[in-house]
Amino acid sequence: MVHFGFSYIGVIWLIMLFVPNGFWAKNKPTDYDKYVGNENKILLMFERAGEVLCSMLCLIFSDFNIRFTSIWSFWLLASFILMVLYELYWIRYFKSGKTMADMYSSYAGFPVAGASLPCVAFLFLGIYGTNIFMIIAALILSVGHIGIHLMHRKEVVPGKPVGRLKKVLRVIAAIPVVLILLITFVAIAGRNINWFKNYIDTSKGVNECIYVPIGGQEQYMVIRGKDVSNPVILYLHGGPAGPDSPISNTFTDPLVDDYTVVCWDQRGCGRTYFRNKDIDPDNSTVSYEQALSDVDQVVDYLRDRFDTDKVIVIGHSYGSLIGSVYAHEHPEKVTAFIGIGQVVDCVRSDELSYQDALSVAASRGEDTSALEAAYAEYQQGTGLADYLKLRNATEPYHPAELTADTFKLAFFSPYSGVDDIRWLMVQMDFDGLYELNRPLYDMVYDFSAYDQDTEYEVPVFFISGDRDFTCNYTLAEQYCNDITAPAKGFVVMHGCGHCPHYILPEEWAQTVKDMLSGVI
Repeated sequence: MVHFGFSYIGVIWLIMLFVPNGFWAKNKPTDYDKYVGNENKILLMFERAGEVLCSMLCLIFSDFNIRFTSIWSFWLLASFILMVLYELYWIRYFKSGKTMADMYSSYAGFPVAGASLPCVAFLFLGIYGTNIFMIIAALILSVGHIGIHLMHRKEVVPGKPVGRLKKVLRVIAAIPVVLILLITFVAIAGRNINWFKNYIDTSKGVNECIYVPIGGQEQYMVIRGKDVSNPVILYLHGGPAGPDSPISNTFTDPLVDDYTVVCWDQRGCGRTYFRNKDIDPDNSTVSYEQALSDVDQVVDYLRDRFDTDKVIVIGHSYGSLIGSVYAHEHPEKVTAFIGIGQVVDCVRSDELSYQDALSVAASRGEDTSALEAAYAEYQQGTGLADYLKLRNATEPYHPAELTADTFKLAFFSPYSGVDDIRWLMVQMDFDGLYELNRPLYDMVYDFSAYDQDTEYEVPVFFISGDRDFTCNYTLAEQYCNDITAPAKGFVVMHGCGHCPHYILPEEWAQTVKDMLSGVI
């Protein structure tokens, strides 16, 4: 989004735009000069400004070049089709009597096609590139160019009365088109605002979405930071298989001034899964041991690329599990570890959640038989699906006071793409998701942080919401008290549930900075 660079698509569009106009200069309509003097000066100003802006912008942004993985690719195809129709319109004109009526006629359902087709084509090109500058330029061009053509058509083509029913049908047909375009413009505007809100000059910093060879697969990473000499943070997402790289800007924006932050789609999920689906469609390479090995290879990649001996590891939920184990096993590569919603013991956490829900229900005078039945079934269960039934039953009894709208965050994120939506579809099919990552899900419920030595050789910190009953915050606090480390600390974020970094990103980021200030 908004990447400066040469656009070959822009060159093609300009050629398709200017070549017919070059022939038109020698094939102007009869009496054209008679009408051109009547053109509205304001519309003419908009037309000229739009022409200059569109011609310039389509060449200097590489965002308009072909990107097959872009969620916006449909708009590029639509733009190209409109440019083809534009060429066909001119072919018809050159074969006609070349009158003013011929020039300002409709084509393929587009009124004054000589103006509306290229204007809409450049508008769609701006949508494809999610480039707000091109969208604004195309709208400026449309006001002037289409406005002038409509005025000329009114002068040379007698108006036909339009019936009321036809007017109503036109309005009805236009409503969904206008709504789609409006939603699209709002999304693009939001994505552009979020892009520029913490713009990164890549001459000394880094802002890229790349695939890196890790453990025999190309794995996806979003790497952002305003100075590559800053300390490196590796963020490990939760789940398992719950990548949040599409909305990672939400909580990394407050960090990129002081750190280079890496958000990675782990093996078997998100963009990494789709990148490697042909060679590992069933996620046969996914395992706890492989996850730790992948973390180690990612850390080595970052140490080598950014010329640093150690990296900071931040893990959320399941990511806190593998992050804490990794920090324990490889202190020589880790500056510090921070767990968000730290996994300590999922079975014990569910039991505490049940006890809290039971207490709340009883205090309200509610019938607790359904909760008790869910817990009894949970005790007999052997898989994640059985455990989640209890969570679904207890969750309404301890809602978080503060929440984050993850759909909105993704909608306006400049880092969300088509594969992120595809993975969301996979996540909605829980049975399929579970089968793809069964070794990790089963491992989580067998894990206890106390199974490993509680002595760490690196600073260890924890951040939890006081309404986190997924990975119960009281267990994380107790675990912090029980471990030994060069430095340690536990911070609770009031009103937050399991994802405080989504909900209060500025406050969360400041907490991270405070924790690291004494150890870096």
